[in-house]
Amino acid sequence: MKKVLNKMVAMAFLLSAFLATSVQAQNADNKWALSGFASVYQYKGNLGTEWFEFGQGRTGGGFSVSRYISPSFDFVAQFSGARIDYNNNVQGGNYAAGRPGNMYFNGETRNVIGAFKLKMNNGKILKEDAFLQPYLMLGYGGAFSDISGKGAHGMFGDGQPANRGTDGDLSHGVAFGAAGIGLRITERLGAFIQTGQIYTFTDQYDGFKRPDDKRPDRFLQHNFGLTFSLGKAKDTDMDGVPDRKDKCPDTPSGVKVDENGCPVDTDKDGVPDYQDNCPDVAGVANLNGCPDKDGDGVADAQDQCPDQPGTAALQGCPDADGDGVADQNDKCPGTPAGTQVDATGCPLDADGDGISDALDKCPDTPAGTQVDSTGCPVRKPIPRGVGRGTLKDTTYIQFEFDKAVLRKVSFRTLDQVVRFLKANPEFTVNVSGHADATGTDEYNQGLSERRAAAVARYLTARGRLAKDRVTTVGYGESRPRGDNETAAGRALNRRAQVELVVE
Repeated sequence: MKKVLNKMVAMAFLLSAFLATSVQAQNADNKWALSGFASVYQYKGNLGTEWFEFGQGRTGGGFSVSRYISPSFDFVAQFSGARIDYNNNVQGGNYAAGRPGNMYFNGETRNVIGAFKLKMNNGKILKEDAFLQPYLMLGYGGAFSDISGKGAHGMFGDGQPANRGTDGDLSHGVAFGAAGIGLRITERLGAFIQTGQIYTFTDQYDGFKRPDDKRPDRFLQHNFGLTFSLGKAKDTDMDGVPDRKDKCPDTPSGVKVDENGCPVDTDKDGVPDYQDNCPDVAGVANLNGCPDKDGDGVADAQDQCPDQPGTAALQGCPDADGDGVADQNDKCPGTPAGTQVDATGCPLDADGDGISDALDKCPDTPAGTQVDSTGCPVRKPIPRGVGRGTLKDTTYIQFEFDKAVLRKVSFRTLDQVVRFLKANPEFTVNVSGHADATGTDEYNQGLSERRAAAVARYLTARGRLAKDRVTTVGYGESRPRGDNETAAGRALNRRAQVELVVE
């Protein structure tokens, strides 16, 4: 029987070694390990106990093959064997009362057990690579033993024979539970200490059953050994950190990484060194890791105004009025939005009359001409007593709503202007058109120009005056006479003004 058992253990060892090498080549994570250990077996049964008694027990050994299932579980196939001798060294006794006399047994046992291993180093309780790696095991298997048993010859009180031992081979199932601590020495090498109980489901090792104790024979198995990881861990990006630990598994080749497999970020700004244009100074991602103290999107190294938020177009300098000229160079910093400016930030003034082109109603005024706030020439005042006949300096002409049609009431006034101009050739007139605030600015500007033109046509046609004696300009709704919120006010604003000018 011993030879048969030895062959079975040898075949199991070869099979596990084959699996550990052949399956490893097909497994991306290389999750196999092989352990060897020395053992101490301590008996507990009807004849007595050796459990946890220093110096008691018999030695043995074995090996195991483990397969990773998850961060919390492994599956372990364990093969072990040892001598199992015990002598109770009791002189005298009462067999019937369950107190045997001098009895003993000896032999050898071999166990084949499959067990699940619960690991505490699952990342939730302890880190996977911690030095101490505690665990629990629970499994089931079979035992194959050669046992011989003898008792001291003689009679004990009840007259039963002393030899109650069992001779022969035993084969039976066993339950197994254990607790252990692993010691992580290197990535591939570890040591472990383990204590577990082998529950035999038989009482034939000691060959004796006490009436008050129906439990079968049991053994403590204390293991001390080494564990070797097999194969090479998968490392897809070849950065030296295995995929199961690599938090950045797609790191480009040649990039320096930290212990987590992620690219090194020296300045801790979230931009890895290999993409960081300023690797030693914390910066921002959208500037390739370079700093931007004022947060304007222009890196400090290129920012001409690093302490003030500005625009990229002005190299990081501010432009409060948005005219495209940096504040530090702007001589007219309050320019209204949309105004065209020169290189100094001041509004353009094509005719140089001091009125910006945006406000100039007469942008082509000759140089030296005195102008009013609209950029148009200032008309000379009419001296008192000049001219023949009576006419106000300014005469108002009324129009229909939303039209450039003269109201009939205005004809008499215009005829008076005609008579005055014919009698006083030294005068000319300037006709300005106006509109109320109803409608858009653009529409009202055109309407005012048409109204001024209608008055000019009447004057030149009615009085047969030279066209150059009548000039026109439209002001849209910009110069109201009345309140545009009332009907009467709007009526006053629908007008043309005829202003006498002394040539």
